[in-house]
Amino acid sequence: MTTLAPRFLELDRLDEEDRAALLRRADQAIEPILERVRPIVEAVQMEGDAALRRFARELDGVTGPLGSLVATEEEIGRAYDAVGAEIVEAIRFAIAGIRAFHERQKPEPMWLHEVRPGAFAGDRWTPVPSVALYVPRGKGAFPSVTMMTAVPAVVAGVPEITILTPPTPEGGVDAATLVAAAEAGVKRVCKVGGAQAVAAAAFGTESVPRCAKIVGPGSPWVVAAKRLLAHRIDTGPPAGPSEAIVFADETADPELAAADLLIEAEHGPDSSAYLVTPSRRVAEGALAALPRRWAELPEPRRSYTKAVLEGPRGGVLLAPTLEAAYAFVNAWAPEHLEVLAAEPWAHLGALRNAAEILLGAFTPITLGNFVLGPNCVLPTGGWARSFGPLSVTDFMKRSSIGYVTAGAYPALARPAMLLAEYEGFPAHAAALRARGGAGEGR
Repeated sequence: MTTLAPRFLELDRLDEEDRAALLRRADQAIEPILERVRPIVEAVQMEGDAALRRFARELDGVTGPLGSLVATEEEIGRAYDAVGAEIVEAIRFAIAGIRAFHERQKPEPMWLHEVRPGAFAGDRWTPVPSVALYVPRGKGAFPSVTMMTAVPAVVAGVPEITILTPPTPEGGVDAATLVAAAEAGVKRVCKVGGAQAVAAAAFGTESVPRCAKIVGPGSPWVVAAKRLLAHRIDTGPPAGPSEAIVFADETADPELAAADLLIEAEHGPDSSAYLVTPSRRVAEGALAALPRRWAELPEPRRSYTKAVLEGPRGGVLLAPTLEAAYAFVNAWAPEHLEVLAAEPWAHLGALRNAAEILLGAFTPITLGNFVLGPNCVLPTGGWARSFGPLSVTDFMKRSSIGYVTAGAYPALARPAMLLAEYEGFPAHAAALRARGGAGEGR
């Protein structure tokens, strides 16, 4: 039997090229995929459902009868029986926490502030008209993604919500995904995945309504389709293959560090996962524990984690100092960041670039992925430098609101007219004069 030999890297021994290589992710190498995705997108635009059915067989490996591309009420009813009462209750428990978090996150519908006497300005929040929620299935079933995308969309009040998920080989939908959708309050689940799902949401087909936005994680093929169609549909926060950094200081338990490093690595061979620590004791202890913990995994998760931890996007990284460890984490900007330390709060101020920061030995990534409440659909590929987690506001749009009284008008009109004339916009200035009180421009 083969064993696991994770990469072990010492940060201060790497040259500039090697350090740059550590920052690369799988979804940053999608250029070759773009041209393979383009004909899929064009076929969906031209053929609609016929293309979706063809790709379901050719790309998703469906061998059974597809039937309707939209899950029926009968299928949803059978899903409850298929998963059993314990899973149904676990889904309900998770949804309750996710809903409570996102209801707290929802902004007030409108606010106004009197910026000058008699002049008011503020914001109004309203839901987007329609959204597609992409739920992957290729390397497993993800009712968690269904919950994390559907609940905030429902809380935001989006009137038209469609879940898109690849069909099973039998032509159905993962049972737990159907239950999660129903419990979250989403009625339309379409058996469509991959690049063709993104195209269906962008153009609309007989079964998939055209949507204003699509959110959710996916393979490099999904990422490539989003890039091609960004001019047709809002593609939301960038979310590609899973990635994580487990940050551990000298007080951390190496056994926990090893166990937690495997969490996101088991998603697939295109995942990224690093243990980053300034402690040689923790690094060596984790390296010793990893092969044993890895051997306990079933296939295909064992193969996935081996590919990640022995490959170019994973391993154990020993930093020369705590500050160097912080710097690497911030440069890498992980999707998930777990902080293993006796005093995890002491590190929080130095960790600036991470989409999710889970603090302490009792807050593993697993809890964040399923039940804690904050959203587990997070920016990948280093985009945590400028994007945050999926939230209620991703399903809403903000309108600026302004109101000026007659008495307040002259004080605002005079400087506005001067600026309009300076920039060469006479119609702007004339509109102000038409109301009186602005004085004469120069």
